[in-house]
Amino acid sequence: MEMPMRTLVRRLGGALLVAWPLLGCSTQRPAPVPRASHVDVPRYMGDWYVIASIPTPYEESAVNAVESYKLLHNGKIETSFRYRKETPAGHLKTMSATGYVRPDTNGAIWGMQFVWPIKAQYVISWVDADYHTVIVARDKRDYVWIMARSPTMPDPQYQQLVDRVAAMGYDVKQLRKVPQHWPEPPTQAR
Repeated sequence: MEMPMRTLVRRLGGALLVAWPLLGCSTQRPAPVPRASHVDVPRYMGDWYVIASIPTPYEESAVNAVESYKLLHNGKIETSFRYRKETPAGHLKTMSATGYVRPDTNGAIWGMQFVWPIKAQYVISWVDADYHTVIVARDKRDYVWIMARSPTMPDPQYQQLVDRVAAMGYDVKQLRKVPQHWPEPPTQAR
């Protein structure tokens, strides 16, 4: 039984309409970013000052940005990101997430869940032996964070970390140094 031409055109057009958004998608995934060979998760816990980042839209005007991690008894990681908006005395913003260490990654790859059921990739690409500095990256190379246990970092050390980020395939021109001014000035009641 032959299909009428009009029906054939409609079906092909419908199939093309459904498939069109997928045609622009690359079937190749980007190469994975490097990951630390082993992360001592309990040692990683605590406060990390964001020294520089290719920021998410939420943190583009961040000042005094600090990411804090707490290991829970069930193995999940309570995560809190806080920063001041635009100035050290600016409005305090906070975001919370739950981290999940992915199995068989030696603690280096986490899922970070801000909203259920979506988990964002969080890769500890490099951490120094003393757990004082870290680079957190993503395979998509859309965001990256250089963090440290203290709010300042000598310029030569910072440049070494920027060079590491560049070697991972990031456009380091997009890196934004996060202003860190401590102690914070007293905030006024709003």
